[in-house]
Amino acid sequence: MNFTQKYSIYLAGLVLLMTGCTVGPDYVKPEVTSPVAFKEAEGWKVAEPQDHVPRGNWWEVFNDAELNGLEQQVAISNQNLRAAEARFRQAQALVSSSRADYFPSITGSATHTRSKTSTLDNSIKSNSPLNNRNTLIFNLNWEADVWGRISRTVEAADASVDASAADIAAALLSAQAELAQDYFAMQVADSQQQLLQDSIKAYQKSMEVTQNRYNAGVASKADVVQAEAQLKSTQAQAADVGIQRAQMEHAIALLIGKAPVELTLKPAPLTVAAPDIPLSMPSTLLERRPDIAAAERRTAAANAQIGVAQAAFYPSLSLTADAGFQSMTLANFISKPNLFWSLGAALATTIFDAGKRRAVSDQAIATYEENVANYRQTVLTGFQEVEDSLVALRVLQDEQKLQEEALTAARASLTYTTNQYKAGTVSYLDVVTASNIALSNERTLVDLHGRQFANSVLLIKALGGGWAAPAP
Repeated sequence: MNFTQKYSIYLAGLVLLMTGCTVGPDYVKPEVTSPVAFKEAEGWKVAEPQDHVPRGNWWEVFNDAELNGLEQQVAISNQNLRAAEARFRQAQALVSSSRADYFPSITGSATHTRSKTSTLDNSIKSNSPLNNRNTLIFNLNWEADVWGRISRTVEAADASVDASAADIAAALLSAQAELAQDYFAMQVADSQQQLLQDSIKAYQKSMEVTQNRYNAGVASKADVVQAEAQLKSTQAQAADVGIQRAQMEHAIALLIGKAPVELTLKPAPLTVAAPDIPLSMPSTLLERRPDIAAAERRTAAANAQIGVAQAAFYPSLSLTADAGFQSMTLANFISKPNLFWSLGAALATTIFDAGKRRAVSDQAIATYEENVANYRQTVLTGFQEVEDSLVALRVLQDEQKLQEEALTAARASLTYTTNQYKAGTVSYLDVVTASNIALSNERTLVDLHGRQFANSVLLIKALGGGWAAPAP
């Protein structure tokens, strides 16, 4: 066995002996406390996914064909989603870049030099002062992953890819929920507009009646002025609602990646009742919400970076090999006599860095602890958002019943007051007051209806989206 073979075997044995000594803590998912049940879940049915329950397309629970079509466009055209998808591809490329460090890098170069030496240089015995040199060389360089620096880097990059994928899901869910909220807000505006237009027609008739009564001498000029003021005020309210309606339509256009001029939605008052939303158990929230998944994956990536930082405390092992051909002429350039090669190994370590490596390690540990805290805070925020939506929906349901009773009383009061005015026992100001109270109660009921839909969307978002059947 010659020296080259012995040297190669020695290096291979050294690499095998030292490979696998990965430093840094192995990742363990941080513990979080999950409640057994939601505090505000009384009266809610736990989700039991069946064929009639929407799974991926959660918005189909509202049974609105227009909404279904708009939601389908979010995943295709929303620019924020495209940005999130581009960040995901960046993370994937970083994984590929990190994995490449497992393998040696090979470079090659070819050179040709022509030089002239002084005729007074007696050290060169040549018939010509001109010299040619042709060189072809290949270099191989490989850093052995002795302490797991590369593997920890790949581990961090893999976790970052998972986090980026969860970010896409979170951005998609957020955009879909925002579109649904804007859509129902637009329908509320349509309902308000319809209500105000009906009131305007009624007030126009009332003003005509009042004008006729004034012309007949049975009503005062004050009654006419009050009727006109009521009409103009209601027309102003209708104009203001028109602004809100247009802005909601513009927001929807933006969410589906269109300019406002490219989208026109027909008026569609909100007339249906809000659907019942099935409720998941608190423990499943950790698996369903993409923002929680993203926070957990970033914690894993930060944990791996601790190993990368700690690997800097240990020496690095690099293996190099050079081989090529060198000749004064191109004739028989690539031939055995012109071959040269070399093998080498190097152990390198930092002897003194004034505490820089320790600071980097401390920073990595602190970053990990920050991500753990962020993960736990994201979980707590998820529980809070579910509880907030549950209590809002429950209270809104009770509030709607009370508001319906208030509206019934306001309508009755308007009827009685109108009859009294016709009988001449009260002034028209009483009719105006009763009318305004009735209209205000009508608008409040419409607003409560819209808030129920908005909070239904928020509950679905807080639960992580659609209702998927549990994995077998």
